[in-house]
Amino acid sequence: MAQTNALSAYRQTRIKTANQGQLILMLYDGGISNLDRAVELIRCRNSSKKDPSKIPSKIEETGKAILKAQEIITELMVSLDFEQGGEIAKNLFALYTWFNKELLEAHLTLDEARLLAVRNSLDDIRKSWALVFAKNTAAEKPELNAGINIAG
Repeated sequence: MAQTNALSAYRQTRIKTANQGQLILMLYDGGISNLDRAVELIRCRNSSKKDPSKIPSKIEETGKAILKAQEIITELMVSLDFEQGGEIAKNLFALYTWFNKELLEAHLTLDEARLLAVRNSLDDIRKSWALVFAKNTAAEKPELNAGINIAG
Protein backbone atom coordinates (compact mmCIF):
# COMPACT_ATOMS: atom_id res chain seq x y z
CA MET A 1 0.00 0.00 0.00
CA ALA A 2 2.72 2.48 0.96
CA GLN A 3 4.68 1.58 -2.16
CA THR A 4 1.60 2.23 -4.33
CA ASN A 5 1.09 5.63 -2.67
CA ALA A 6 4.75 6.53 -3.16
CA LEU A 7 4.60 5.56 -6.83
CA SER A 8 1.43 7.57 -7.31
CA ALA A 9 2.99 10.61 -5.60
CA TYR A 10 6.10 10.27 -7.78
CA ARG A 11 3.98 10.14 -10.95
CA GLN A 12 1.95 13.18 -9.90
CA THR A 13 5.10 15.17 -9.11
CA ARG A 14 6.68 14.14 -12.40
CA ILE A 15 3.63 15.35 -14.32
CA LYS A 16 3.26 18.59 -12.35
CA THR A 17 6.91 19.55 -12.85
CA ALA A 18 7.18 18.54 -16.52
CA ASN A 19 7.38 21.11 -19.28
CA GLN A 20 5.08 20.96 -22.30
CA GLY A 21 7.51 18.89 -24.35
CA GLN A 22 7.97 16.34 -21.58
CA LEU A 23 4.20 16.04 -21.15
CA ILE A 24 3.71 15.33 -24.85
CA LEU A 25 6.45 12.70 -24.77
CA MET A 26 4.84 11.14 -21.68
CA LEU A 27 1.55 10.88 -23.56
CA TYR A 28 3.25 9.13 -26.46
CA ASP A 29 5.08 6.82 -24.03
CA GLY A 30 1.77 5.95 -22.38
CA GLY A 31 0.08 5.22 -25.70
CA ILE A 32 2.96 3.05 -26.88
CA SER A 33 3.11 1.23 -23.55
CA ASN A 34 -0.60 0.44 -23.61
CA LEU A 35 -0.44 -0.80 -27.18
CA ASP A 36 2.55 -2.98 -26.31
CA ARG A 37 0.47 -4.41 -23.47
CA ALA A 38 -2.51 -5.05 -25.77
CA VAL A 39 -0.31 -6.84 -28.32
CA GLU A 40 1.25 -8.92 -25.55
CA LEU A 41 -2.20 -9.91 -24.27
CA ILE A 42 -3.43 -10.86 -27.75
CA ARG A 43 -0.37 -13.03 -28.26
CA CYS A 44 -0.87 -14.61 -24.84
CA ARG A 45 -4.55 -15.18 -25.59
CA ASN A 46 -3.74 -16.83 -28.89
CA SER A 47 -1.21 -19.10 -27.24
CA SER A 48 -3.59 -20.04 -24.42
CA LYS A 49 -6.53 -21.09 -26.58
CA LYS A 50 -6.01 -24.55 -25.11
CA ASP A 51 -7.23 -23.18 -21.77
CA PRO A 52 -10.50 -21.33 -22.53
CA SER A 53 -10.94 -20.21 -18.93
CA LYS A 54 -8.16 -17.61 -19.39
CA ILE A 55 -9.57 -16.04 -22.55
CA PRO A 56 -12.28 -13.73 -21.06
CA SER A 57 -9.87 -11.96 -18.71
CA LYS A 58 -7.32 -11.49 -21.51
CA ILE A 59 -10.01 -9.97 -23.74
CA GLU A 60 -11.05 -7.57 -20.97
CA GLU A 61 -7.46 -6.56 -20.20
CA THR A 62 -6.75 -6.11 -23.91
CA GLY A 63 -9.79 -3.88 -24.24
CA LYS A 64 -8.70 -1.75 -21.30
CA ALA A 65 -5.21 -1.30 -22.75
CA ILE A 66 -6.61 -0.30 -26.15
CA LEU A 67 -9.09 2.08 -24.52
CA LYS A 68 -6.29 3.78 -22.55
CA ALA A 69 -4.32 4.21 -25.79
CA GLN A 70 -7.39 5.75 -27.45
CA GLU A 71 -7.85 8.14 -24.53
CA ILE A 72 -4.21 9.21 -24.81
CA ILE A 73 -4.53 9.77 -28.55
CA THR A 74 -7.68 11.81 -27.95
CA GLU A 75 -5.74 13.90 -25.41
CA LEU A 76 -3.05 14.48 -28.06
CA MET A 77 -5.80 15.56 -30.48
CA VAL A 78 -7.32 18.12 -28.15
CA SER A 79 -3.88 19.52 -27.28
CA LEU A 80 -3.19 20.52 -30.90
CA ASP A 81 -2.91 24.25 -31.54
CA PHE A 82 -4.18 24.81 -35.07
CA GLU A 83 -3.26 28.51 -35.08
CA GLN A 84 0.41 27.96 -34.29
CA GLY A 85 0.69 24.44 -35.72
CA GLY A 86 -0.90 25.17 -39.08
CA GLU A 87 -0.49 22.34 -41.58
CA ILE A 88 1.42 20.14 -39.11
CA ALA A 89 -1.45 20.31 -36.60
CA LYS A 90 -3.97 19.45 -39.33
CA ASN A 91 -1.90 16.47 -40.44
CA LEU A 92 -1.44 15.25 -36.87
CA PHE A 93 -5.19 15.57 -36.28
CA ALA A 94 -5.87 13.44 -39.36
CA LEU A 95 -3.33 10.85 -38.19
CA TYR A 96 -4.76 10.75 -34.67
CA THR A 97 -8.26 10.31 -36.12
CA TRP A 98 -7.00 7.40 -38.21
CA PHE A 99 -5.23 5.93 -35.16
CA ASN A 100 -8.44 5.94 -33.13
CA LYS A 101 -10.38 4.39 -36.03
CA GLU A 102 -7.77 1.64 -36.37
CA LEU A 103 -7.77 1.02 -32.62
CA LEU A 104 -11.56 0.72 -32.62
CA GLU A 105 -11.37 -1.89 -35.40
CA ALA A 106 -8.46 -3.65 -33.67
CA HIS A 107 -10.45 -3.76 -30.44
CA LEU A 108 -13.44 -5.33 -32.16
CA THR A 109 -11.39 -7.94 -34.03
CA LEU A 110 -8.36 -8.27 -31.72
CA ASP A 111 -6.22 -7.50 -34.76
CA GLU A 112 -2.57 -7.47 -33.72
CA ALA A 113 -1.39 -6.04 -37.05
CA ARG A 114 -3.57 -2.94 -36.68
CA LEU A 115 -2.35 -2.40 -33.13
CA LEU A 116 1.26 -2.67 -34.27
CA ALA A 117 0.69 -0.26 -37.16
CA VAL A 118 -0.62 2.40 -34.77
CA ARG A 119 2.02 1.60 -32.15
CA ASN A 120 4.88 1.94 -34.64
CA SER A 121 3.47 5.17 -36.08
CA LEU A 122 3.14 6.62 -32.57
CA ASP A 123 6.74 5.64 -31.88
CA ASP A 124 7.93 7.36 -35.08
CA ILE A 125 6.07 10.57 -34.21
CA ARG A 126 7.37 10.41 -30.63
CA LYS A 127 10.95 10.17 -31.89
CA SER A 128 10.39 13.22 -34.09
CA TRP A 129 8.96 15.22 -31.20
CA ALA A 130 11.85 14.16 -28.98
CA LEU A 131 14.29 15.57 -31.57
CA VAL A 132 12.35 18.82 -31.80
CA PHE A 133 12.22 19.24 -28.03
CA ALA A 134 15.91 18.35 -27.67
CA LYS A 135 16.87 21.00 -30.24
CA ASN A 136 14.66 23.61 -28.58
CA THR A 137 16.07 22.79 -25.15
CA ALA A 138 19.63 22.98 -26.46
CA ALA A 139 18.90 26.33 -28.11
CA GLU A 140 17.55 27.71 -24.83
CA LYS A 141 20.66 26.75 -22.84
CA PRO A 142 23.40 29.37 -22.75
CA GLU A 143 26.77 28.39 -24.12
CA LEU A 144 29.21 27.19 -21.48
CA ASN A 145 31.94 29.61 -22.57
CA ALA A 146 29.63 32.61 -23.03
CA GLY A 147 30.68 35.74 -21.20
CA ILE A 148 28.64 37.19 -18.36
CA ASN A 149 27.77 40.85 -18.32
CA ILE A 150 27.72 41.83 -14.64
CA ALA A 151 27.67 45.55 -15.39
CA GLY A 152 24.04 45.37 -16.43
